[in-house]
Formats: sequence, C-alpha cells, structure tokens
Amino acid sequence: MSHRIGLPFAIAAALTLTACGSAVSVNQSASTPTTSPSQSQSTSGITRTAPPATQVALSPARPGESFVTLTVPGGSYTPAAPSGGTDDYRCFLLDSPQQVDSYITGAAVQPGSGLVHHAILYRIEASQIAAAKALDAKSTQVGWTCFGGTGIPAPRDKDPLASLDQAQWLSAWAPGVGESTFPTGSGVSLARGSHIVLQVHYNLLAGQGTDHTSVRLRLVPATNPVRDIETMLLPAPVELPCAPGEYGVLCQRSWAVADVIKRFGEQAGYTVAGLQVLCGGSLTKPKAGPAQSCTRRISRGITIYSAAGHMHLLGRTVTIVANPGTSRERTLRKITNWDFDNQGAKSIGAPLHLNAGDNVSITCTHDASLRKKLPELADLPSRYVVWGEGTSDEMCLGILLYSRD
Repeated sequence: MSHRIGLPFAIAAALTLTACGSAVSVNQSASTPTTSPSQSQSTSGITRTAPPATQVALSPARPGESFVTLTVPGGSYTPAAPSGGTDDYRCFLLDSPQQVDSYITGAAVQPGSGLVHHAILYRIEASQIAAAKALDAKSTQVGWTCFGGTGIPAPRDKDPLASLDQAQWLSAWAPGVGESTFPTGSGVSLARGSHIVLQVHYNLLAGQGTDHTSVRLRLVPATNPVRDIETMLLPAPVELPCAPGEYGVLCQRSWAVADVIKRFGEQAGYTVAGLQVLCGGSLTKPKAGPAQSCTRRISRGITIYSAAGHMHLLGRTVTIVANPGTSRERTLRKITNWDFDNQGAKSIGAPLHLNAGDNVSITCTHDASLRKKLPELADLPSRYVVWGEGTSDEMCLGILLYSRD
C-alpha cells in the first residue's frame, strides 16, 4: 500500500482482514481434532511441534442447497513468513463456484495443517479479478502475500469506509469454529462472475510444513427467496504498554509501531493511526492501557442477528453494546473470560432492530502479564502492543451479522 492511498481507505482495507477467524454464521457445528504428521521448527534452539490440523464436521444439504468444494490452486502451499517474522498471510484466488447469481448459505473451511491460525473467505467482483490475477502472477509460489486485507483495490464506485459496514466476507474459520450455516432462508449474495479469495494466516511459531486447506460451500440459486445477510466490523485500538518489570526497546511505542510496519508493511502503520481517528483518539498522545473502546453510529436501519468478538492471546474480555448509556441499551455479546480456541459467533436471541443514528460500541481488555505465561509468547521480547496481524500482536474487534431495511 503506497503513501498515495488516503487514511480512510487504509483503515477500511487494513481492517477488512481482521477478525482472525471471527465466525460469520449463527449456527455452527462442532470441530473435532484429527491427527497429522508431526512438524517442527527450531526457534532460538527450541524445537516447536505444530499442533494437529482440525477436521470440521460436515452436515448434509438442506432443501434447495447444493455443494461445491474449492481447493488452493495446485492443491498445496508451503508457508514462509516474510520480513523475518513468524506470520504468513497468504491469499489464494479460487475458482468461481457458480455460473448464476446465487446465495452462499453455509461454508466449511477445512484447515489442511496445524499451522493455520485462521482463514477468511472474501467475495470479489468481476471488475477486481484482473487485479487479483496480477498479484498472483507476481509471486513464485501460488497466491500472494496479503497483510492488511486481500491487497485487491476496491471497486472505484465504492465508499472505502463501507468496507467496515458491508465487509466482503463470506465466511471464516478459527479455533472453535465449525461449519458456518445461516438459518434457512438467509445467506450472503454472490453475483454471477464473482470469484472467491481465500486468505489464510499461518502461525509459524507452531512449526513448519505444507498446507492443503479446502473449502466446501453451500449454494442456492438467487431465484429462491433468501434474506441477504451482511457483516459489520467494529474495530477498536489496542494500546497496551509493557507489564511492570518488563523492559526493552520495543516497550517504547514508537519502536513497537515501527516493528509492526517492518513485519507487515505500511498499511499496518495506517491502521494503528486510523483507529485513533475512527474512534476519537489522539494521533500524538493515544490513550494507553489495558482497556480500549470505540463507538460507531449506524448509518441506516438494520436488524442484528448474531455477534462475535475477536482478540489474540493477551485478550481478557470483550463487550459489544447497542445504544450504550441510554434507556434502550442492550448487550449483544459479553465475553468475560476470553478463550482464543472458542471464537464462534452466537445468536443475540431476539433480533434487534437499530435505526439510523443509533450507536454500537465495543470494549476490549488485554493483559500484558499473560505474555510470560504463554508458551507461544514466552520466548519473544517484551513489547508495547498495538493493533497488528501477527499472533504476538493484538486486535480488538466486534463482528455483527445483520440485514438492511
């Protein structure tokens, strides 16, 4: 991403990746582990064994549904983290799954390796396919590096910030997430000629190996009466200082931000700054501390059906609230003991209708003291933690599934 791209686009494009695996469904079947060959990586003299891949349980088709399975071109990919990091974000252009206007009513991402930290499916319009193919052609391996989103420019006629209110997500997978299925009669639209991009985050702190991830989609023709479901992203900043007693150059915020930019590119710096702009913070003196929040105003009438939160390994709590501080306040999701291995979206109960001008807020708390208690992070240097795509970085994100009036 070049300096010529404006800040609003940087926020939207960089955050569209973000929920490392936040689910986009109301109902999800359980995931069960399956064994895979041992994989290891030597880091600072320590041999790390990758965890086994996860096998997602699959359910039979419902009336009117058909299945299509998509795989990474060539069938496999060997992750390699750029810039000396331990995280590889790779995007793959998959075949077009249908020849007519359709709805995706469910999806199951089958991780093909224990290195898969999360995976997200994006829909791209016919006008974006050439750009995706150009990115693919530049790489010697299949796919392309895609920190901060797919890297594919948004359509010229699209408001960049609409990428937060109407994310291009189709589905996602992360630990604790099974097959995503929308309630009967609802789904995500996929126009004829659209393609799908699969973004996979590989965590190389877990080891080394080859991945064979695949995707099974449920499709129904658009001629069926289907309620169109969309995804809204609610990000907030992360500004977490080092814990008491921790020292090092990366405990200085400026060095920590520079390190994130080195590992993930310029858009990482735009995102850190952009979140302060989006959430009413300060670019020069951002509020630091374990708790961060952001409030967004709804631009048009919507009905919310389910909600999810997303953080990484230092997360403690996530709370998403509609119309906070008013007589109409309602908690949509409250996680008091964050579990990275259980990130599925949950129904909010009775659907909630919000009017244009209503507000939705998200609040996250993180705990820097967890860094020295977790095997995945214990060997890494102490750092001031900001928003970043890596497993050792952090996020604060809410995800709402809704339909528009």
